[in-house]
Amino acid sequence: MTQVLSLAEDHCTDVSEAGGKGASLARLAAMGLPVPPGFVVCCDALEHALGERAAELRSAIASAGDESQLAACAARAQEIMRSARLPEAVERDVRARYAELGDDAPVAVRSSAASEDGDAASFAGQQETYLNVRGGDEVVARIHDCWASFFTERALFYRARKGSLDDLGMAVVLQELVPADVAGVMFTVDPVQGRKDRILVEAVLGLGEAVVSGEVTPDHYVLKRDGRVARETIATQPFMIRGVAGGGVEQLALSPEEGGRRKVDDAMLAQLAELGCRLQEHLGVPQDVEWAIGGGRLYVLQARPVTA
Repeated sequence: MTQVLSLAEDHCTDVSEAGGKGASLARLAAMGLPVPPGFVVCCDALEHALGERAAELRSAIASAGDESQLAACAARAQEIMRSARLPEAVERDVRARYAELGDDAPVAVRSSAASEDGDAASFAGQQETYLNVRGGDEVVARIHDCWASFFTERALFYRARKGSLDDLGMAVVLQELVPADVAGVMFTVDPVQGRKDRILVEAVLGLGEAVVSGEVTPDHYVLKRDGRVARETIATQPFMIRGVAGGGVEQLALSPEEGGRRKVDDAMLAQLAELGCRLQEHLGVPQDVEWAIGGGRLYVLQARPVTA
Protein backbone atom coordinates (compact mmCIF):
# COMPACT_ATOMS: atom_id res chain seq x y z
CA MET A 1 0.00 0.00 0.00
CA THR A 2 1.21 3.52 -0.77
CA GLN A 3 2.81 5.46 2.05
CA VAL A 4 1.23 8.74 0.90
CA LEU A 5 -2.56 9.15 0.86
CA SER A 6 -4.88 11.96 -0.15
CA LEU A 7 -7.36 13.02 2.54
CA ALA A 8 -10.04 12.03 0.03
CA GLU A 9 -8.92 8.38 -0.16
CA ASP A 10 -10.84 5.72 1.76
CA HIS A 11 -7.75 4.27 3.47
CA CYS A 12 -7.00 7.69 4.95
CA THR A 13 -9.78 7.23 7.52
CA ASP A 14 -7.73 4.40 9.08
CA VAL A 15 -5.90 5.66 12.19
CA SER A 16 -3.18 3.03 11.74
CA GLU A 17 -2.46 4.55 8.32
CA ALA A 18 -3.05 8.28 8.78
CA GLY A 19 -2.70 8.79 12.53
CA GLY A 20 -5.36 10.36 14.69
CA LYS A 21 -5.36 13.80 13.09
CA GLY A 22 -5.14 12.56 9.51
CA ALA A 23 -7.90 9.98 9.95
CA SER A 24 -10.14 12.54 11.63
CA LEU A 25 -9.63 15.04 8.80
CA ALA A 26 -10.36 12.35 6.21
CA ARG A 27 -13.62 11.48 8.00
CA LEU A 28 -14.58 15.17 8.12
CA ALA A 29 -13.85 15.55 4.40
CA ALA A 30 -15.96 12.45 3.69
CA MET A 31 -18.85 14.18 5.51
CA GLY A 32 -18.64 16.96 2.93
CA LEU A 33 -17.34 19.50 5.44
CA PRO A 34 -15.05 22.36 4.31
CA VAL A 35 -11.69 20.73 5.08
CA PRO A 36 -8.64 22.27 3.35
CA PRO A 37 -7.24 19.86 0.72
CA GLY A 38 -4.12 17.90 1.49
CA PHE A 39 -2.45 14.53 1.95
CA VAL A 40 -0.82 12.34 4.58
CA VAL A 41 2.57 10.67 4.83
CA CYS A 42 1.44 7.45 6.50
CA CYS A 43 2.50 6.05 9.86
CA ASP A 44 4.72 3.27 8.54
CA ALA A 45 6.87 5.73 6.54
CA LEU A 46 8.74 6.67 9.73
CA GLU A 47 9.73 3.11 10.56
CA HIS A 48 10.58 2.49 6.91
CA ALA A 49 12.80 5.59 6.92
CA LEU A 50 14.62 4.36 10.03
CA GLY A 51 15.20 0.91 8.55
CA GLU A 52 17.43 -1.22 10.76
CA ARG A 53 17.70 1.60 13.30
CA ALA A 54 14.01 1.31 14.27
CA ALA A 55 14.84 -1.40 16.81
CA GLU A 56 17.70 0.73 18.11
CA LEU A 57 15.32 3.65 18.55
CA ARG A 58 12.80 1.57 20.47
CA SER A 59 15.59 0.39 22.76
CA ALA A 60 16.80 3.99 23.23
CA ILE A 61 13.43 5.22 24.50
CA ALA A 62 12.42 2.14 26.49
CA SER A 63 13.56 3.74 29.77
CA ALA A 64 11.88 7.12 29.18
CA GLY A 65 9.27 6.29 31.82
CA ASP A 66 12.05 6.79 34.39
CA GLU A 67 12.31 10.58 34.72
CA SER A 68 15.99 10.34 35.60
CA GLN A 69 16.57 8.72 32.20
CA LEU A 70 14.21 10.94 30.18
CA ALA A 71 16.74 13.52 28.94
CA ALA A 72 19.25 10.85 27.90
CA CYS A 73 16.53 8.86 26.12
CA ALA A 74 15.37 11.92 24.20
CA ALA A 75 18.92 12.90 23.23
CA ARG A 76 19.70 9.41 21.96
CA ALA A 77 16.41 9.27 20.05
CA GLN A 78 17.10 12.61 18.38
CA GLU A 79 20.55 11.39 17.31
CA ILE A 80 19.00 8.31 15.72
CA MET A 81 16.26 10.39 14.08
CA ARG A 82 18.89 12.49 12.30
CA SER A 83 19.69 9.40 10.24
CA ALA A 84 16.08 9.02 9.03
CA ARG A 85 15.39 10.00 5.42
CA LEU A 86 12.23 9.76 3.39
CA PRO A 87 12.53 6.79 1.03
CA GLU A 88 13.10 8.04 -2.52
CA ALA A 89 9.74 6.79 -3.81
CA VAL A 90 7.91 8.43 -0.90
CA GLU A 91 9.74 11.71 -1.38
CA ARG A 92 8.84 11.74 -5.08
CA ASP A 93 5.20 11.16 -4.18
CA VAL A 94 5.28 13.90 -1.54
CA ARG A 95 6.76 16.41 -3.98
CA ALA A 96 4.24 15.47 -6.69
CA ARG A 97 1.26 15.79 -4.37
CA TYR A 98 2.56 19.07 -2.99
CA ALA A 99 2.88 20.42 -6.53
CA GLU A 100 -0.78 19.53 -7.12
CA LEU A 101 -1.74 22.02 -4.38
CA GLY A 102 -0.14 24.81 -6.42
CA ASP A 103 3.20 26.34 -7.29
CA ASP A 104 4.99 27.17 -4.02
CA ALA A 105 1.66 26.64 -2.22
CA PRO A 106 1.61 27.64 1.49
CA VAL A 107 0.82 24.56 3.59
CA ALA A 108 0.53 23.49 7.20
CA VAL A 109 2.69 20.47 8.09
CA ARG A 110 1.09 18.75 11.08
CA SER A 111 2.15 15.78 13.20
CA SER A 112 -0.43 12.98 13.37
CA ALA A 113 0.43 10.23 15.85
CA ALA A 114 -1.64 7.05 15.70
CA SER A 115 -2.28 7.35 19.45
CA GLU A 116 -3.56 10.94 19.42
CA ASP A 117 -7.06 12.42 19.34
CA GLY A 118 -8.71 9.41 20.96
CA ASP A 119 -11.54 9.29 23.46
CA ALA A 120 -9.26 8.90 26.47
CA ALA A 121 -6.49 11.41 25.68
CA SER A 122 -5.96 13.90 22.87
CA PHE A 123 -2.13 14.10 22.92
CA ALA A 124 -2.80 17.64 21.66
CA GLY A 125 0.29 19.83 21.45
CA GLN A 126 2.76 17.02 22.12
CA GLN A 127 4.23 17.10 18.61
CA GLU A 128 4.97 19.98 16.27
CA THR A 129 3.00 21.83 13.62
CA TYR A 130 4.66 24.09 11.06
CA LEU A 131 2.63 26.83 9.36
CA ASN A 132 3.07 28.54 5.99
CA VAL A 133 5.65 26.08 4.70
CA ARG A 134 6.56 26.81 1.07
CA GLY A 135 8.52 24.81 -1.48
CA GLY A 136 9.24 21.11 -1.88
CA ASP A 137 12.55 21.18 -0.02
CA GLU A 138 10.99 22.90 3.00
CA VAL A 139 8.06 20.49 2.99
CA VAL A 140 10.40 17.48 3.12
CA ALA A 141 12.47 19.11 5.88
CA ARG A 142 9.40 19.82 8.01
CA ILE A 143 8.23 16.20 7.67
CA HIS A 144 11.52 15.17 9.27
CA ASP A 145 11.03 17.81 11.97
CA CYS A 146 7.56 16.45 12.76
CA TRP A 147 9.01 12.96 13.09
CA ALA A 148 11.73 14.23 15.42
CA SER A 149 9.15 16.01 17.60
CA PHE A 150 7.69 12.59 18.44
CA PHE A 151 10.83 11.94 20.51
CA THR A 152 11.34 15.16 22.48
CA GLU A 153 11.45 15.00 26.28
CA ARG A 154 7.94 16.45 26.50
CA ALA A 155 6.46 13.98 24.02
CA LEU A 156 8.22 10.96 25.55
CA PHE A 157 7.14 11.97 29.06
CA TYR A 158 3.49 12.17 27.98
CA ARG A 159 3.60 8.94 25.99
CA ALA A 160 5.27 7.09 28.86
CA ARG A 161 2.34 8.06 31.09
CA LYS A 162 -0.08 6.75 28.46
CA GLY A 163 1.80 3.49 27.92
CA SER A 164 2.64 4.03 24.25
CA LEU A 165 6.46 4.25 24.18
CA ASP A 166 6.80 1.25 21.87
CA ASP A 167 4.53 2.89 19.29
CA LEU A 168 6.35 4.44 16.32
CA GLY A 169 3.08 5.15 14.49
CA MET A 170 3.61 8.75 13.43
CA ALA A 171 2.00 10.14 10.29
CA VAL A 172 2.37 13.69 8.98
CA VAL A 173 -0.50 15.72 7.50
CA LEU A 174 0.16 18.35 4.84
CA GLN A 175 -2.72 20.73 4.10
CA GLU A 176 -3.31 23.88 2.17
CA LEU A 177 -2.96 26.76 4.66
CA VAL A 178 -6.10 28.81 5.25
CA PRO A 179 -5.17 32.53 5.21
CA ALA A 180 -7.27 33.06 8.30
CA ASP A 181 -8.83 36.42 9.10
CA VAL A 182 -10.21 34.85 12.29
CA ALA A 183 -9.63 31.42 13.83
CA GLY A 184 -10.14 29.55 17.06
CA VAL A 185 -11.57 26.55 18.85
CA MET A 186 -15.07 25.36 19.68
CA PHE A 187 -16.34 22.90 22.28
CA THR A 188 -19.75 21.43 21.52
CA VAL A 189 -20.42 21.19 25.27
CA ASP A 190 -19.23 23.30 28.19
CA PRO A 191 -16.29 21.13 29.34
CA VAL A 192 -15.91 23.01 32.63
CA GLN A 193 -19.53 23.32 33.75
CA GLY A 194 -20.57 20.09 32.03
CA ARG A 195 -23.55 21.80 30.40
CA LYS A 196 -24.71 19.96 27.29
CA ASP A 197 -27.03 22.82 26.33
CA ARG A 198 -24.12 25.19 25.69
CA ILE A 199 -21.42 25.54 23.02
CA LEU A 200 -18.19 27.42 23.74
CA VAL A 201 -16.32 29.35 21.05
CA GLU A 202 -12.95 31.07 21.43
CA ALA A 203 -11.67 33.31 18.63
CA VAL A 204 -8.65 35.40 17.68
CA LEU A 205 -7.68 37.50 14.70
CA GLY A 206 -5.26 35.80 12.31
CA LEU A 207 -4.02 32.23 12.49
CA GLY A 208 -5.41 30.05 15.27
CA GLU A 209 -1.96 29.16 16.63
CA ALA A 210 -2.29 32.21 18.90
CA VAL A 211 -5.22 30.67 20.79
CA VAL A 212 -4.15 27.00 20.54
CA SER A 213 -0.74 27.85 22.03
CA GLY A 214 -2.22 30.14 24.69
CA GLU A 215 -0.14 33.12 23.53
CA VAL A 216 -3.09 35.52 23.60
CA THR A 217 -6.41 35.72 25.42
CA PRO A 218 -9.19 35.02 22.89
CA ASP A 219 -12.74 36.30 22.70
CA HIS A 220 -14.99 33.90 24.61
CA TYR A 221 -18.54 33.22 23.43
CA VAL A 222 -21.08 31.00 25.20
CA LEU A 223 -23.77 29.94 22.73
CA LYS A 224 -27.10 28.24 23.06
CA ARG A 225 -27.63 25.18 20.87
CA ASP A 226 -29.47 27.31 18.29
CA GLY A 227 -26.45 29.58 17.94
CA ARG A 228 -27.77 32.55 19.91
CA VAL A 229 -25.23 34.21 22.21
CA ALA A 230 -25.89 33.60 25.89
CA ARG A 231 -22.77 35.40 27.11
CA GLU A 232 -19.61 36.86 25.63
CA THR A 233 -16.30 38.32 26.76
CA ILE A 234 -14.38 40.39 24.23
CA ALA A 235 -10.60 40.40 24.74
CA THR A 236 -8.14 43.02 23.54
CA GLN A 237 -5.68 41.13 21.37
CA PRO A 238 -2.18 42.70 21.35
CA PHE A 239 -0.97 40.96 18.19
CA MET A 240 -2.04 38.49 15.53
CA ILE A 241 -0.09 35.68 13.86
CA ARG A 242 -0.05 35.68 10.08
CA GLY A 243 1.93 34.07 7.27
CA VAL A 244 4.67 36.00 5.49
CA ALA A 245 5.42 35.95 1.78
CA GLY A 246 8.64 33.94 1.94
CA GLY A 247 7.29 31.29 4.32
CA GLY A 248 6.90 31.06 8.08
CA VAL A 249 4.83 33.32 10.30
CA GLU A 250 5.18 36.62 12.11
CA GLN A 251 3.50 38.50 14.91
CA LEU A 252 1.76 41.68 13.75
CA ALA A 253 1.11 44.24 16.49
CA LEU A 254 -2.50 45.43 16.78
CA SER A 255 -3.75 48.74 18.09
CA PRO A 256 -6.20 48.64 21.01
CA GLU A 257 -8.95 49.53 18.54
CA GLU A 258 -8.01 46.72 16.14
CA GLY A 259 -7.40 44.11 18.82
CA GLY A 260 -10.35 45.08 20.98
CA ARG A 261 -13.10 44.63 18.42
CA ARG A 262 -15.50 41.69 18.43
CA LYS A 263 -13.82 38.92 16.46
CA VAL A 264 -16.87 36.96 15.16
CA ASP A 265 -20.30 38.30 14.21
CA ASP A 266 -23.60 36.70 15.18
CA ALA A 267 -24.15 35.13 11.76
CA MET A 268 -20.82 33.29 11.82
CA LEU A 269 -21.35 32.22 15.44
CA ALA A 270 -24.66 30.69 14.39
CA GLN A 271 -22.87 28.91 11.53
CA LEU A 272 -20.26 27.59 13.96
CA ALA A 273 -22.97 26.31 16.31
CA GLU A 274 -24.73 24.55 13.45
CA LEU A 275 -21.45 22.94 12.40
CA GLY A 276 -20.71 21.86 15.98
CA CYS A 277 -24.11 20.27 16.46
CA ARG A 278 -23.77 18.44 13.14
CA LEU A 279 -20.34 17.12 14.10
CA GLN A 280 -21.45 15.94 17.53
CA GLU A 281 -24.53 14.22 16.10
CA HIS A 282 -22.55 12.49 13.35
CA LEU A 283 -19.59 11.46 15.51
CA GLY A 284 -21.65 10.54 18.57
CA VAL A 285 -19.67 12.39 21.25
CA PRO A 286 -18.93 16.04 22.15
CA GLN A 287 -16.22 17.55 19.96
CA ASP A 288 -13.25 19.88 20.40
CA VAL A 289 -13.05 21.65 17.03
CA GLU A 290 -10.37 23.85 15.47
CA TRP A 291 -11.74 26.22 12.83
CA ALA A 292 -10.71 29.18 10.67
CA ILE A 293 -12.46 31.82 8.58
CA GLY A 294 -10.70 33.01 5.43
CA GLY A 295 -12.26 35.14 2.73
CA GLY A 296 -15.61 34.92 4.49
CA ARG A 297 -15.65 31.10 4.38
CA LEU A 298 -15.59 28.77 7.38
CA TYR A 299 -13.10 25.86 7.37
CA VAL A 300 -12.72 22.90 9.72
CA LEU A 301 -9.09 22.26 10.67
CA GLN A 302 -9.56 19.49 13.21
CA ALA A 303 -12.16 17.78 15.40
CA ARG A 304 -11.41 15.45 18.29
CA PRO A 305 -13.45 14.09 21.19
CA VAL A 306 -13.61 16.37 24.22
CA THR A 307 -11.39 14.81 26.88
CA ALA A 308 -10.41 15.69 30.42
